[in-house]
Amino acid sequence: MLQFLTVPRIDGFPLWVVLLVCAGVFLASFMDAIAGGGGIISVPTHLIAFGNLPVPYALGTNKVSAAIGSCLSTGRFIKNGYVDWRLFGPAIAFALAGSAIGTWLQHLTPDAVLKYLLLLVLPLVAFFTLRGREWPDEPGEIGLKKQLAIIWAAAFIIGGYDGYYGPGTGTFLMIVFIRAAKLDTRHAAGGVKVINLSSNIGSLAAQMASGYVYWGVGLTAAVASMAGHYIGSGLAIKNGSKIVRPTVIIVLVLLTVKVGSELLFPDFWG
Repeated sequence: MLQFLTVPRIDGFPLWVVLLVCAGVFLASFMDAIAGGGGIISVPTHLIAFGNLPVPYALGTNKVSAAIGSCLSTGRFIKNGYVDWRLFGPAIAFALAGSAIGTWLQHLTPDAVLKYLLLLVLPLVAFFTLRGREWPDEPGEIGLKKQLAIIWAAAFIIGGYDGYYGPGTGTFLMIVFIRAAKLDTRHAAGGVKVINLSSNIGSLAAQMASGYVYWGVGLTAAVASMAGHYIGSGLAIKNGSKIVRPTVIIVLVLLTVKVGSELLFPDFWG
């Protein structure tokens, strides 16, 4: 009789733990599809669910659902014509290279220095985000060569950040593409999806090579990720800057809280 009371398990985790991960991944993916930064929610969710397991397992498993879910939102932006392949096609290679290098560095070095640096940088990022009342729904004027240089450099550097640490990657890309590369909000969001998907794949490949992935949990959470990305990307395409800019501000606040709490309470975060 007791065998019928056995709690189902996936990769050794109780079903309720996996459902907790799915709930966090759905919310994270919804936010990520609009303005990036989904890792602010999904990474802590995995860390809490995985308990005392090494952090790379949480990060690697998170990349499974992140990569699969972002395929869906990326596809929606491509379908609606909001990806300029002249700009972002070559940027994919830079993002892949950056994320793979960042993940390799993650396995070799502590990330405390990066977190302190983020606490210094985030107020500046928030300033540039809040400057001006609206984000543009029309592109600004900029030379093509300068625009290409900005986008490709951002893909490599921020892609490296994504592989090393991750949370806020899409948000940082969004700000650079709008403020520096002068893209309109929808095309910037479409470019972010392409670059973020590429860096997710690059980082996931590195995590797979190191064996830091629980595939059962990751693939189950990918279903929730696809749902969140589908709904979120639809809202971003329909509403443009009206929904993207406020979501970016929320992401920056959450990221600041997350980084600060990791430095103040390192034992909680593993």
